[in-house]
Amino acid sequence: MDFSFSAEQTSLIDTVRKFVNTELPDIAQSVETNDTPPSRDIVKKFAKLGLLGVNLPEVYGGGDMGHLEAVLVLEEIAKISIAVAFPVFESSFGPALAIAHYGPEELRQRVLPKVCSGDMMIAVSMSEPSAGTALTDLKTTAQLSGSKVTVNGTKRWCSGAGHADAYVVYCKMSDDIGAQGIGAVLIEAGTAGLSFGKPESHMGFRGVASADMYFDNVEIPKENIIVPAGGFKKLMEAFDLERCGNTTMSLACAQSAFDYVLGYVQERQQFDKALVDFQAVQLSLAEMKMKLDAARMLLYRAVVNAQTGLPSIAESSIAKCYANEIAREVTGKAVQLMGGYGYSKSFPIEQKMRDAWGWGIAGGSIDVQKTNIASALVGRRFNQRAK
Repeated sequence: MDFSFSAEQTSLIDTVRKFVNTELPDIAQSVETNDTPPSRDIVKKFAKLGLLGVNLPEVYGGGDMGHLEAVLVLEEIAKISIAVAFPVFESSFGPALAIAHYGPEELRQRVLPKVCSGDMMIAVSMSEPSAGTALTDLKTTAQLSGSKVTVNGTKRWCSGAGHADAYVVYCKMSDDIGAQGIGAVLIEAGTAGLSFGKPESHMGFRGVASADMYFDNVEIPKENIIVPAGGFKKLMEAFDLERCGNTTMSLACAQSAFDYVLGYVQERQQFDKALVDFQAVQLSLAEMKMKLDAARMLLYRAVVNAQTGLPSIAESSIAKCYANEIAREVTGKAVQLMGGYGYSKSFPIEQKMRDAWGWGIAGGSIDVQKTNIASALVGRRFNQRAK
């Protein structure tokens, strides 16, 4: 088993890193300060460099590479800003991949080339006021009548709401109970009856748009059905890959915080010597590095084993859960090592810590991942309901 990167993968990392370091620092700072998503010009630059849809088939304009290459690209960009990296995340791990794996061919041909060219950003719309972790309790409906589908309901916690060009919307599409009645449709921004609530203001994730979504008799063509009722299992299989994108974002927050503080403790002096010469600092650095490497190996295992398919729920949940946990630990320890400077907004570490906390909530909380892991161990799903 070879853990080294190929020459092509190393070249890919170097190319993306050079672009990030020369083109994105000022943009990342502006996005964080103003709490606004990156401009479409940046998304177009991503497309020109082939950084959108890295793991989508070439026939749809994608890079035709594997999920590991998509991870390598996303981490390099997310190290400087998760918000700037978000269009890459959505194109290589998010809803675009659900369409690529399970959508009808006509929909793939209509949508995926636009994703890869930077002309369409897609967000996923799953959670509702009464259906978060209990996702099968969702109440948004999609009724098929002739050639049209009519959607009614409310969605919450949609990253990209009000900014994306289209949304993969999970809906109740039949009278069947629970998962059997759930499918998904694609709804484009600007469709009559679609509106958005007040933009959310979060602890972190500045520059990642989020808002409630309202569907009032929204009509779409039946060709926009991604998976019909009964397709919930397929949607969750695609979401296993999204977990790997979440893992990558967590890892990027932690790795970039570690890289920064590693330089800081070698330069900052107290009692006439560098901080790194104190044993307590050495032990902290070692612990941080071990956890980062372990998280990275769990992530690589999930995506490499999946090749160009979809990762297992066990391996993706283990990777996400561990990365979410250690990202909070590593960024928190980085703040502590820097003392007051770590807590100051004049330095980037407090932002890394705030963003790291968000990834342990988004895409299924840490504890949800642990129940997924336990389910995989015993070979059955657990019923979390009171009755």
